[in-house]
Amino acid sequence: MADLKQTPLNQKHREADAKLVDFSGWEMPIHYGSQIEEHHIVRRDAGMFDVSHMLPVDLTGEGARDFLKKLLANNVDKLQTTGKALYSCMLHEGGGVVDDLIVYFLNEAWFRIVLNAGCADKDLAWMEVQLARYAPNLALTPRRDLAMIAVQGPHAAAKLWQAMPGMQDLAEPMRPFNAVVVGNMLVARTGYTGEDGFEIMLPAKAAPFFWQALLDAGVKPCGLGARDTLRLEAGMNLYGQDMTEATSPFESGLAWTVDLKSERDFIGRESLLHLPRARQLVGLKLIERGVLRNHQSVFTEHGEGEITSGSFSPTLNGSIALARVPVGVNIGDTVEAEVRGKLMRAMVVKYPFVRNGQALV
Repeated sequence: MADLKQTPLNQKHREADAKLVDFSGWEMPIHYGSQIEEHHIVRRDAGMFDVSHMLPVDLTGEGARDFLKKLLANNVDKLQTTGKALYSCMLHEGGGVVDDLIVYFLNEAWFRIVLNAGCADKDLAWMEVQLARYAPNLALTPRRDLAMIAVQGPHAAAKLWQAMPGMQDLAEPMRPFNAVVVGNMLVARTGYTGEDGFEIMLPAKAAPFFWQALLDAGVKPCGLGARDTLRLEAGMNLYGQDMTEATSPFESGLAWTVDLKSERDFIGRESLLHLPRARQLVGLKLIERGVLRNHQSVFTEHGEGEITSGSFSPTLNGSIALARVPVGVNIGDTVEAEVRGKLMRAMVVKYPFVRNGQALV
C-alpha cells in the first residue's frame, strides 16, 4: 500500500494494530480488532474516527453566499449565525447528485465546505468550473493542511472536555449543526453516526497529540467498518451507493435538502421540476435470517427495486438496508429480497433505524 495517501494519524493507527485498507486511495483503518465492538462503543460510550481523508475547502471573497445559492440545492440563506452548518447536495444540470457535503458559515466572505474523500478531486474540479462561470472573483482553497477527527457517542462531549480543557464553555452550548472557531481549530457538533458528537478540524501537525489526548480521556479508536454500520442504522446516505450522478435527490430520500420554495435558480433546479418521480428510497428490515447486501434485487407488487446499502445491524441484531424501490411501496409492506439466490421476506420500515442509541423500528 506504498502508493496510498496517508493521513497525519497513520502512525497512530499502526501503533494500535489497526487493519489498514485502501479506501478511495487512502490507507485507512477498517477496524482495530472488532468492528462490532467499535460499533457498540459509539452507541454506548464514545469512539473516535480519523476522517482526515475528507477535504475541507475554504470559499472566500465578496459574494460567496450568492455563489453557494447557485451551486447548492439547499439554500445557504438558512445560514444566518456564525458557525451554522447546512447539509446539501451539489447537482449537475440534469438533476443528478455530484456529491453531498456540509457547508459552514463563518462570515460573509468565508464559508468552509467539507467534501467526501472519494469525490474530493472531482468535486473540486466541478466547483472550479462553476466558479469560473459564475464568480471568478472568489477563491477556493483546499485545506490539506488540516486533519479531521470525529468524536461520537453519548459520552463524547464529557470526554472531549477532558481532552480539551477550556473547550467546554465554548462548545457545550452548541446545538447540532453548529460550529465554533477556536484559534486554528474548528469544532462542529456534527457527525455520521446518529449519536451526539463533534467533528474537529485542526492543523495536521497537531492531530497526533490531540488523538493521544482523546485516548488518554478514554475515547476508543474506531475504523471505517463501524462508521458504515453506524451511518446505515442512522439512515444516512453514502455517496456512490444511495445517491449517484444518475439519481436525483428525490430518488435518494433527500427531498428535504432541496429548496424549491425560493425563486433561487440553482444548478439542476429546472431538471428537478420536470423529472419523473418513479422511485423512492425506503428502509428494509429482514424478517428471516440472512444479511441484506448492496445491489441485491428487491421484488415488490409495484415492480423491482435494488438494495443500495445493506448490512447486519449490531444494535438491532438483524439485517437492515436502504433500497431504491418503485413509488407505491409503503411503510409496513412486505417485499422479497434476493439473498444468495434465495428470496427472503423483508418489512418496509421508516428509517432512521436507530438514533441516539434507541432502536426506532
